[in-house]
Amino acid sequence: MRLGTTMQDYGEPSYWDERYSNESGPFDWYQNFNALAPLLHLYIPFHHQVLVVGCGNSDFSEGMVNDGYREVVNIDISSVVIEAMQRKYSDRPQLKYIRMDVLDMGAFQTGSFDAVVDKGTLDALMCGNNSKQLAAKMLKEIERVLKNKGVYMLITYGAPNYRLRLLRDSCSWTIKLHVIVEELEVLLLIWMMLAMHAEKFVLEEKTERLTWELTNPVPLDDEGSSVEAILGKNPDVHYIYICIKG
Repeated sequence: MRLGTTMQDYGEPSYWDERYSNESGPFDWYQNFNALAPLLHLYIPFHHQVLVVGCGNSDFSEGMVNDGYREVVNIDISSVVIEAMQRKYSDRPQLKYIRMDVLDMGAFQTGSFDAVVDKGTLDALMCGNNSKQLAAKMLKEIERVLKNKGVYMLITYGAPNYRLRLLRDSCSWTIKLHVIVEELEVLLLIWMMLAMHAEKFVLEEKTERLTWELTNPVPLDDEGSSVEAILGKNPDVHYIYICIKG
């Protein structure tokens, strides 16, 4: 968090315009493409129409297209970042960037997309004023633009005892939960293994285990308390909710 920035600022459009005016390189919230690729492959086929909300200046969508996804539409409330991304990817017709508020996606017809990816946008709204009302409005809009059986992939810090009720009260979803170790934790783990002169095959085995765990859903009960029983209190993970419409 920048000096002088409050959590509430994350819910304000003016904050993002100012931030992107002073930010030169790409920045990925929470997780990058390579970390999430196994889950993308599991739930989103290459030919599906994908919408990324709150795209910012991340190169996540570039990674998707390089991986084989045919078209990725990106929206953000900041005109500053959208104009910059339009210039950056002017030679990549598979990548579309549109200035749009996730609370009002009226430019998209109902049932336009097979999948919506959200890396932190819901979390940002939850930091602002009237957070619950705005979050519910955002989720309704996401449900609307999704096709039947479409997938909303939400990457968030929100634990199940907070996010499940919000998701279920707002829309009719079938929900699966995955967890992924925070990137810093993964890097520390690898550094420690190398520092201990671990053999290469041990590192590969550990990396494969982390990937395998990512692609297996965590058992969920109605209140989400089962997750704490499995992972313990306040685990260093990002939660990934796979919400299927209909």
